Amino acid sequence: MTTTAIKIALITGGSRGLGRNTVLNLAKRGVHAIFTYNSAKDEAAEVVALAQQNGVKAIALKLDTGNSGSFDSFVAQVQAALKEMGAERFDYLVNNAGISHHNSIAKTTEDELDLLYNVNFKGVFFLTQKLLPLINDGGSIVNLSTGLTRFCVPDSGPYASLKGAIEVHTRYLAKELGPRGIKVNAVAPGAIQTDFSGGMVRDNPEVNQFVSSITALGRAGLPEDIGPMIASLLSDDNRWVTGQRIEVSGGTLL
Repeated sequence: MTTTAIKIALITGGSRGLGRNTVLNLAKRGVHAIFTYNSAKDEAAEVVALAQQNGVKAIALKLDTGNSGSFDSFVAQVQAALKEMGAERFDYLVNNAGISHHNSIAKTTEDELDLLYNVNFKGVFFLTQKLLPLINDGGSIVNLSTGLTRFCVPDSGPYASLKGAIEVHTRYLAKELGPRGIKVNAVAPGAIQTDFSGGMVRDNPEVNQFVSSITALGRAGLPEDIGPMIASLLSDDNRWVTGQRIEVSGGTLL
């Protein structure tokens, strides 16, 4: 149990895009954050400053989620960060960090698939496993998936397949952690205007227009469409939701 009534979230990939927006929306709700970054140290420092403007604490830790061998030392850093916040455990885990991949199943190489697997599935699996003793009973976990597990887009098969594995993992984890009162859900965004995939949806007008044309609400998504939803899902308002895949795509390819 934490020693105070504060709520603390751990978000991977919190320096940019959806992770950044999640950190900041949790901060607006008074939730403190420990978040990771891989290379964007300056951007991480900016997120810390913005979060602290809401009167919460935020600590950025460097982590390569594709290197599972570093997880034991990372857990020790998390414990030190929690101590700095006056706590022993945290309440919410958001497995957001990931990499994109654009290639057909026929042409994907073993090295490409290994990297995709290490970051987008193995890293999520073992980081969560290592952090389970530090999550408060009654807490919540959100794993990031993708709309591509429901609809098919060319050159997305390998990426979508591993996100599909994340969705099955989410259901089994929800069942396994149910006795501890820990909720586990998968959030599946549609195409979002971030620097993911080289900023393709945000910066390529043709791609942006195509996404808008197949989306019921008529535009490509923004980080601001996802962060508040995740923050809400983690809250006690959604305490009876677990084991679910929740798509947040504005109605893509309905």
